[in-house]
Amino acid sequence: MTFGAELDLAHVKRTMKLAFESGVNFFDNAEAYGGGEAERLMGAALKDFKRLDVVVSTKVFWGGKGPNDKGLSHKHVVEGTYAALARLGLDYVDLLFCHRPDPDTPIEETVRAMDFLVRSGRAFYWGTSEWPADAIEAAHRVARELGCVPPTMEQPEYNLFRRERVEREYLPLYGRHGLGLTTWSPLASGILSGKYGNGIPKGSRLERVQWLQEYLTPEKVTATRKLAELANGLGCTTAQLAIAWCLANPHVSTVILGASNAAQLAENLDAARVRERLTADVLAAIDAAVAPTANSKAS
Repeated sequence: MTFGAELDLAHVKRTMKLAFESGVNFFDNAEAYGGGEAERLMGAALKDFKRLDVVVSTKVFWGGKGPNDKGLSHKHVVEGTYAALARLGLDYVDLLFCHRPDPDTPIEETVRAMDFLVRSGRAFYWGTSEWPADAIEAAHRVARELGCVPPTMEQPEYNLFRRERVEREYLPLYGRHGLGLTTWSPLASGILSGKYGNGIPKGSRLERVQWLQEYLTPEKVTATRKLAELANGLGCTTAQLAIAWCLANPHVSTVILGASNAAQLAENLDAARVRERLTADVLAAIDAAVAPTANSKAS
């Protein structure tokens, strides 16, 4: 979304180069981001990389306003993927996600479409994003019955304020199916960075995307201030602490970062270093700080 709405190609290239040189090799996208412009920009930047060195994902569901441009029908899944590959300038993506569940399409149809794309070499693996656990279970059951490739990964929102799905709902799936997670919004749309402690700054994401403002509650502001005190004691920023906390969950395969400038990206990447400081006592203190706001914590 950042690439599509705000940045130019030169900026995208600098950001991705910095990420790669810092050890990042996974780059995520979606047909919905910037109306496809995010894929075009990333695709142009990927020309500077050796394809074997990077893992690229995209997501299909919202491809446009037409009746055949959205959802998880066989038609849109296949045609949407072909269009995404054209924008990315790639023959295949490593990971292909169903961006949301589609109640209007039989799950058998979606599983068959994804199986076709994997077997035809357009994607190596397929998965889901924000699917309920029972739908993921159904996809595995259907895949077994039809002899199709099952989903292997999920992309849910996960942060200190949004925990229920990852920590409770999906708990049976990790061991049963080897489910891996590529989680998004570790900073809760920037709230956990601490920059909204004194209101909404001009030019910030919450100012631009007004519907996100409903998530900025006094309880979350208070919790973030408590986290800032903990972060200060650990010698890190509040954002680094929040991202490191996500990394500490053994079920999280990777945490997707969004960064609009190099300084922000460099700061957030340092969360990997902070992860080592999260002892059991620190994790307990973090839980206590966000207790009034978190919708779940692991039992």
